[in-house]
Amino acid sequence: MNQVYLGLGANLNAPQEQIHRAITELKAHSDIEFISASHDYASKPMGPQDQPDYVNAVVCIKTELAPEQLLDLTQSIELKHGRVRKEQRWGPRTLDIDILLFGDQIIDTPRLTVPHYGLTEREFVVYPLFEIAPTLVLPNSQALADIKNTLPLNDLQQLPQQ
Repeated sequence: MNQVYLGLGANLNAPQEQIHRAITELKAHSDIEFISASHDYASKPMGPQDQPDYVNAVVCIKTELAPEQLLDLTQSIELKHGRVRKEQRWGPRTLDIDILLFGDQIIDTPRLTVPHYGLTEREFVVYPLFEIAPTLVLPNSQALADIKNTLPLNDLQQLPQQ
């Protein structure tokens, strides 16, 4: 079983509910053992600022699925939640699920890059990931705690639990 960290984000159509429903779907999947989830966090959009703030969370799962099988699964969940892939990068979306880490694997295929290319630069990933994995060391031997200690919050706020 591989331990995997997934980043979830949404800013359309009741974003907190979108994330919680996606987590429920992950928990119910027969090929996934659900381990933990961070709190939800509110963050400013990365791209165009004329869109609603995001809600983000990170979950830890275990799975025997291959990385691209898990990608297929997460993309099917996104589609069920009304995700439309557009040309505009970092635009508004109903749900985004990113594979942040897949065990200690380094993956670089046309469909998948793991560790996720923005993992170490995004407070809305680092802080929730640190919440559930404070001793995590990335495949490049970099401690997550060291990354967190140098990354500003940029208005990131932990949301009350629903």
